[in-house]
Amino acid sequence: MIIWGILLGLFVLILLVVLHELGHAIVAKRNSVKVEEFGVGFPPAAKKWKVKRSFLGENVTFSLNWLPLGGFVRLKGEYDSAKGEGTYGGSTFWVKTKILLAGVMMNWITAIVLFTILAIIGMPKILSNQIQLPFDTEFRRSPVAIAKVTPGSPADKAGLKINDQLVQINNQPLTEAGKLPVVTKENAGKKINVKYRRDGKESTIDVQLNDEKSVKGSGYLGVVPGQTEKMYSTWSAPIVGVATTGQLSYETIKGVGVLLVKTVHGSIGQIFGSAESKESARADLASVSGSVAGPIGILGVLFPSVVSSGIEYIIFVAALISLTLAVMNILPIPALDGGRWFTMTIFRLFKKDLTKEREENIQATGMLVLLILTILVTISDVGKLF
Repeated sequence: MIIWGILLGLFVLILLVVLHELGHAIVAKRNSVKVEEFGVGFPPAAKKWKVKRSFLGENVTFSLNWLPLGGFVRLKGEYDSAKGEGTYGGSTFWVKTKILLAGVMMNWITAIVLFTILAIIGMPKILSNQIQLPFDTEFRRSPVAIAKVTPGSPADKAGLKINDQLVQINNQPLTEAGKLPVVTKENAGKKINVKYRRDGKESTIDVQLNDEKSVKGSGYLGVVPGQTEKMYSTWSAPIVGVATTGQLSYETIKGVGVLLVKTVHGSIGQIFGSAESKESARADLASVSGSVAGPIGILGVLFPSVVSSGIEYIIFVAALISLTLAVMNILPIPALDGGRWFTMTIFRLFKKDLTKEREENIQATGMLVLLILTILVTISDVGKLF
C-alpha cells in the first residue's frame, strides 16, 4: 500500500508540474514566442525527439528525463534582455507577464476542475466554514470510527481497535464523533456498554471507564474518534469548484504568512531575548517544522495515508497541491514565476537594465535558498518517517 501511495503521489506531482509548464508553453506559442523544448522530468535526458509541427509550434523538441520531479519548458531567448523575433526577451512587458503567470493560472484551473468533480462525487469537509450553497448541498457523514487507541486505556484493555466503528454507547446511537467525549464524561468511572462493528460484524462489550482522577493522559474511554463529512452538489458544482478554490487559496496564503512570521520570530528569538522568549521562539520553529512538508513528506506520508481512503480524498489532495503550487509561484521569490515577474518589474520601474548576468545571479541566489530550504524540510520529513 505504501509503495502504491508513493507511486501515485509521484504521478500526481509530475502531472501537476507538467500542466503548470504546459500553461507557460501554450501562452508563449499563442503570443509568437518560440517553444524550443518541452520536457517531462529533469535532465539528464532519457529520450528526445523533435516534432516538425505540434500544438506548441514547429520544430519543438520533446524530452523524457531521468529525474521524475516535474517538468520544464525552454523558450527561445528566455532572458529578459534577449532580443529578436520569437524570443521571450524581445516580447512586450504584458506578453512576458502573461507567459510567467500562465503556469499559475493553469494550476488554479486544474484545482477548479478537480473541486468541481468533488462537488458532484463528494467534497470532503475540512473547514467549519467551508463554502457551500444551502439550496443545493447535501451532507453525508461516515460512521464514527476509532482513529487512535491509547495503550493501557479502558478501550485497549477491552479489545477495541483502530478502525472499529462505534455504533452505540450505553444504548445511545452514536452518529457524531463530537458526542463520544460528552457521553463518556457523563459516565466517568462507570461501566458502560459499547456496540461496535468490525469487518462488517457487530459486537457488544462492557467497558469500565476512567474516572475524573485517572483521566489524565488517557481519556475516559481512551480513544480518538474519527468521522468524515462530505458535501454533494448538482447543478451548482462549477460554482462550488470556483468558490472552494478561492477560499482554500486564501487559507493557503494566510497559512504561508503565519509560517513566515513564526520563522522570523523563532529565528530572531533564538538569538535575542530572555529565556522565556527563547522558549517561545523554539516553540514557533517547532510549529513551522511540523507544518511544512516537502517531496519526501508528500510521497512518503501524505499519499500513502490517503490512498486507502477513497478516490475523493486522492482528488482532494491533488487539488490542494495544485492550488498550493499556484500560490507559491505568485510569491516574489527569485527562481519562481512570481520572483521573475517581480524582478523584471522592479528593474523596469527604476529604469535599470536587467542584464543576462544580473538575472542569472538573482535567480541562482533564489534557487540556492530554495534548495537549502528543500534539504532542511527533507531532513525533517525523513525524521518524521523514522
